[in-house]
Amino acid sequence: MEETIKTYYIDVRFDTTNKIAPFTTQDVTIKTDDLVIVESEYGGDYGRVVAIRDTGKATSPIIRKATKDDLKKYEENKIDAKEALDFCALQAKLLDLDMHLVKADYTIDRTKLTFVYTSDDRVDFRELLKILAANFHCRIELRQIGARDKAKMVKGVGPCGRELCCGKFINDFDMVSINMAKNQLLALNIQKLSGHCGKLMCCLKYEDEAYKELREGLPKLNAPVEYEGENYRVTSMNVIARTCKLENKQNTIFITLDDLLKKGKFKINKKTKESEDAKTKELSK
Repeated sequence: MEETIKTYYIDVRFDTTNKIAPFTTQDVTIKTDDLVIVESEYGGDYGRVVAIRDTGKATSPIIRKATKDDLKKYEENKIDAKEALDFCALQAKLLDLDMHLVKADYTIDRTKLTFVYTSDDRVDFRELLKILAANFHCRIELRQIGARDKAKMVKGVGPCGRELCCGKFINDFDMVSINMAKNQLLALNIQKLSGHCGKLMCCLKYEDEAYKELREGLPKLNAPVEYEGENYRVTSMNVIARTCKLENKQNTIFITLDDLLKKGKFKINKKTKESEDAKTKELSK
């Protein structure tokens, strides 16, 4: 009976973009942290193995495990790419182009050199492209990325003291809106709610669904409520500890949210999914 060859599902991270893409292989010698040669839309033709699984979806196969010669070229290319980046940045400055160069990357065979940059506007880099092609004698790609992609590539440490989520594990960015901060009763200080990229922090999304569920049926902040015959306003809530503060001109009281739901009279803070989604989309523009 013919023996079945096992297929492994490999996650590969690319230096050019710091993104991860899935591949398959039947090479049992491939291990985590190995350099492998692949074909991918994520940039470059080599990447580093970050995970190996026994199950997964059918994807493009890894071409081969990198050889000692590939590893040598890889290290040489990193040094040369840094010099190429400096040259490109100088030429862009001389041409007065509004672009910030982030990274350069050679393919293993040096037939292609990719420059990654950020810019607030569309850049006419046709003259720069001619200069680069004449200097490096290979195919040149100038790839514009957004602020979040730049933060993912550069990496860093967030205000939480941990490595940035985008640099660590986020592969594709979800929509994050200011409405998520409102759901979590956070102070709407855009500076404190923004990450290294200048956009709203991705982690605002992690607990959004839980907070929506915890706030269902509760009044909004500053909403008027009647409690034990007196009129108040809800000035603060802690949906995790299940407490809230009620205030009026004469009195301030602290009660549990369970007491508020049992004894209080107020307009319920409950919206339809359609109106909530429409507001979130508008705030995210």
